[in-house]
Amino acid sequence: MSWIDRLLDFVMPRFCPICGRRLAANESQLCSSCLLGLPYTGFLERPYDNLVVDRLYGKIRNFERGASLFYYMYDDRRNFLFDLKYHDRPEMGLWLGQEAGRQMLRTGFLDGIDAIIPVPLAPSRLRQRGYNQSELLAQGISEITGVPVLTHVARRTTFTQSQTHLSTEQRFENVKNAFLLVDADAIRHRHVLIVDDVVTTGATTTALASQLSTAGDVRVSVFSLAIVKQHHR
Repeated sequence: MSWIDRLLDFVMPRFCPICGRRLAANESQLCSSCLLGLPYTGFLERPYDNLVVDRLYGKIRNFERGASLFYYMYDDRRNFLFDLKYHDRPEMGLWLGQEAGRQMLRTGFLDGIDAIIPVPLAPSRLRQRGYNQSELLAQGISEITGVPVLTHVARRTTFTQSQTHLSTEQRFENVKNAFLLVDADAIRHRHVLIVDDVVTTGATTTALASQLSTAGDVRVSVFSLAIVKQHHR
């Protein structure tokens, strides 16, 4: 950290969004204690046998492997993913993507993957939020790993209602026509990684993967920052 950054940190101190403690100069977004205490899944070490794979296998054509970095936390006080999506924290998304990228390099999760495709956000939601959290995660991963991010391959065609209070069947129905492939040549004969913020039932990633698969000879892997352990509806 430069002396200017240290001065800014003194004038405008930063605080950990989980515990509220003031961050040290060498701490970026979370304090070291809270970072170590996050509910890591360990899925990157077993990308062919985990909850993401169980939830998506048989739903995505040419599905290769999957992983999530964390289990989703419902405690609002500790839910930094809620901050990322709704409290204007784009820097958190980039940093979390970089954290994921470092672990992907360590485990070899990205071996053979040609490109990263973040789940597109509806234009109206993008204007409202100001950024696409999945794209920020993908950019962070790319900065660490060098795997390119393709944001032009698919677009969101509809602004669907929130998935939060829908049943599993309703979630799949809600997003089944939500995406459109616009550049098949960019991914044909390639292995792509879909990046999303949270996987609950897998409906959104399945809908996007279905469109990507129409390009022909596309292998698909999936990474999400977090995964909900159980969806009870």
